[in-house]
Amino acid sequence: MTTMVKVAKLAGVSISTVSHVLNGTRYVGDETRERVLKAIEETSYRQDALARAMRRSRTDSIGLIVSDGGEPAFAEMIRGVEETAASQGITLLLANSAEDPEREARAVEALLERRVDGLILARAAGSGPGALSEFANHDTPLVLMDRLSDDPYDQVGVENREPVKELVEHLVSQGHERILLVAGDTRVATLRERHEAFSEAMTAAGITPLDHLMVIASEAGKTSAGIDAALSAAEPPTAVIACSTVLAAAALQRIQQRGLRMREDIAFATFDGFAYADLFEPQLTTVRQPAFRVGATAAELLTKRIADKSGDPTTVRLAPTIEYRASTDAGPSS
Repeated sequence: MTTMVKVAKLAGVSISTVSHVLNGTRYVGDETRERVLKAIEETSYRQDALARAMRRSRTDSIGLIVSDGGEPAFAEMIRGVEETAASQGITLLLANSAEDPEREARAVEALLERRVDGLILARAAGSGPGALSEFANHDTPLVLMDRLSDDPYDQVGVENREPVKELVEHLVSQGHERILLVAGDTRVATLRERHEAFSEAMTAAGITPLDHLMVIASEAGKTSAGIDAALSAAEPPTAVIACSTVLAAAALQRIQQRGLRMREDIAFATFDGFAYADLFEPQLTTVRQPAFRVGATAAELLTKRIADKSGDPTTVRLAPTIEYRASTDAGPSS
């Protein structure tokens, strides 16, 4: 087995110089550094990552837990975390909770056991103190992403209330009063905020929010049933706001199955949106959150906290943009 001693001998330097080149702990001149790197290559020397981590009390790795890495917004957040971490030589370990608090808690425990330097968590729906309780016995930094709370940790997410207010005002200005909100599982903080903002905006517009026009459900089947019930009501909605891509897909499926025409029969807007959105006809009005920036900011907050664990927690809210398109151009049908 090649050792650091052999590398140092071949390069004609001290063992400490080889260590400084490997760990970046002190400046080494370019010529000397090149000799060390060449010796490493020639001897096929591989540093023991665990031993290195024990010496430095760092593993140069962070953990990330999301509820569904395949969901478009989360996929972009993951990419933002990964690219930011990679730019600093940090490896990302990813886990999916599948909206299961117990699975989330197990993932937290597993990542802490692997001695990640810090962890980013988008909490599962219904997540209680279980996942966070693990941090009571650790000094591992934690950043909460997307789903914000009152817990004393660094956090980053988007502004949810203002875009809902703007959407409601836009639809009301088009003549819509019966607006269906597909809110989904309001145990999720982002969905709960959008639901609350919708009720407030409707009330501010002088329109009483109706229970059958607010679909709140923790299961896909119940969400579809709620949408069906609203669309088949005596006075069905003339517009729909879906609070996520998954919820938008459920609503669009029910609308299509009923033979309703977008724009002519019903207006439609969604949060997050779809890949290749330009292929939709009509194109959909979309609240586009800066998901990549959310992930990148989470990674930046975490690396800062790893470097300096003092100071008060920071909460960052990024502003989404509303892309108004043809799906909300027309007024309600008579």
